[in-house]
Amino acid sequence: MNLQENIQRIREMMISEEMVQSDAWKSIKKTLDILKQKKKVLILSCSNRFQFDKEDIDIPKSKMIAMYLNDELKDSVLIDVSELNIVPCEGNVSRKDGNSCGLLKAMLKDKKKNPSGNHRCWASYNNPKDELWKISKELFESDAVVFFSSVRWGQTNMFYQNLIERLTWIENRHTTLGESNLVKDIETGFICVGQNWNGENVTEVQKEVHRFYGFKPNDDLYWNWQYTKNVNDETQKSYKDSHKKFIKDTKLPEEK
Repeated sequence: MNLQENIQRIREMMISEEMVQSDAWKSIKKTLDILKQKKKVLILSCSNRFQFDKEDIDIPKSKMIAMYLNDELKDSVLIDVSELNIVPCEGNVSRKDGNSCGLLKAMLKDKKKNPSGNHRCWASYNNPKDELWKISKELFESDAVVFFSSVRWGQTNMFYQNLIERLTWIENRHTTLGESNLVKDIETGFICVGQNWNGENVTEVQKEVHRFYGFKPNDDLYWNWQYTKNVNDETQKSYKDSHKKFIKDTKLPEEK
């Protein structure tokens, strides 16, 4: 079954009474209802998957939700963060001479990449091939952004963590530098999927991170799905069954 067939099945299931029986689906529906009220939504998928068989594509669970929401919204942009070249944060927030993250002289001087002039990151400035601008450009044109991540060893995965660290200059601008808050009117959400450990805590921590950054977290856009709370369940059967349970709980169609 291809992607469009999958999406059509989800759309048909939305109007079915069966859908209201799943808590995970209720979360998806509530998320969609909220996002439909926004003018423009940025959807950032941060989970990756190596494809062993190009005829049988394996889509990360969190990305399946992101793709569905993107298809249902009229004005949204879906970016797969794992496919971008986003270099690591340079750590300029804690230099011995003080915090130099987000300074005006770190502004990316490229009208195509930085039309608003608000992108100020030394890592972008120092690395011409860095692609963080593809996210910031869309971010400053959106009134809502939802981050999607997997949980790995009790924390967000490396793609999300790298991204949020690289956005530190947004927070620095209005806290350390005392300038305006660029994202005060942008509503945020964080949806993550994990196997057996710490998903709820990860979600709550990221809500606080987004609040520190100056965003407007919407409680109903912060939720997680986790297969089991048995942190010691690392069996092969558990990992295989988790995908089936995810499909059952969310009512998303399984790829064929």
